[in-house]
Amino acid sequence: MASRRALITGITGQDGSYLAEFLLAKGYEVIGMVRRSSTVNFERIKHIQDKITLVSGDLLDEVSLIHILREHRPHEVYNLAAQSFVQTSWPQPVFTGETTALGVTRLLDAVRIVDPDIRFYQASSSEMFGKVVEVPQKETTPFYPRSPYGVAKVYGHWITVNYRESYGMHATSGILFNHESPRRGLEFVTRKISHGVARIKLGLDEELRLGNLEARRDWGFAGDYVEAMWLMLQQDQPEDYVVATGETHSVREFCELAFSYVGLDYRDYVVIDQRFMRPAEVDLLIGDSTKARQKLGWQPRTTFPELVRMMVEADLQLVKEQMR
Repeated sequence: MASRRALITGITGQDGSYLAEFLLAKGYEVIGMVRRSSTVNFERIKHIQDKITLVSGDLLDEVSLIHILREHRPHEVYNLAAQSFVQTSWPQPVFTGETTALGVTRLLDAVRIVDPDIRFYQASSSEMFGKVVEVPQKETTPFYPRSPYGVAKVYGHWITVNYRESYGMHATSGILFNHESPRRGLEFVTRKISHGVARIKLGLDEELRLGNLEARRDWGFAGDYVEAMWLMLQQDQPEDYVVATGETHSVREFCELAFSYVGLDYRDYVVIDQRFMRPAEVDLLIGDSTKARQKLGWQPRTTFPELVRMMVEADLQLVKEQMR
């Protein structure tokens, strides 16, 4: 049997790199879409770069998407590309809408035009729940986004539902709650903490400036979550799924664990800085992934303390190498 082909947009990101590894291990041929820009960072995929096909395309340009689909004929498309940093979405709301919302439409439309039998995965986000109307949040919980990013993700989610219902496409949205790893960008609070801890422990910094320590999130390991994406596209019927651990922890708890792992007390180093407060905060996100566990047979494998330790260890290693 010929190997299955998958196209991943956003392959150079955290999720894209873990998903590419996962699909390669399953025997897939992996095509990764990257924007033609002078600052593309291949750091996260350099260890598998010789095993994947990289193609140039952009969610802002539907013609480029049609060309890629026609040339490579993937069986599955995973749309992970987006302007994905919530904080950036306030100063750049229009760009966030163009990529994170309308970009989904362009890609769905390209799939519809080239081959509507391609299975499509859309990366939805727990940020769509925002100012939550129920706890925990599940597939039927109403959305109330609190950032331009969250609003754009709601559009991307509903346009995926719309194409599924209008054209009979196998189009699915995975509503993933926060998922972290050593490959997380430094602008995200979890990685900012693990990297800050490493720099403080190794004597390079004396403080770590953070925003709201009381914000609570449902944090899992990105490597566990990409399996759920794949499982969704293996189902006979396309449906939407919440992917989460069902546990919630505060930024303060993350700090406490990360610092204590290297024998330090976070209270001696963490400084609250108003610049890192959001204009509209999302206070409590916690997901109910019962449907994913029952229908997909998925469950998270990595515990919260294991995740924190993994990230701190990786950053200690990274900072030590940079010091050489």
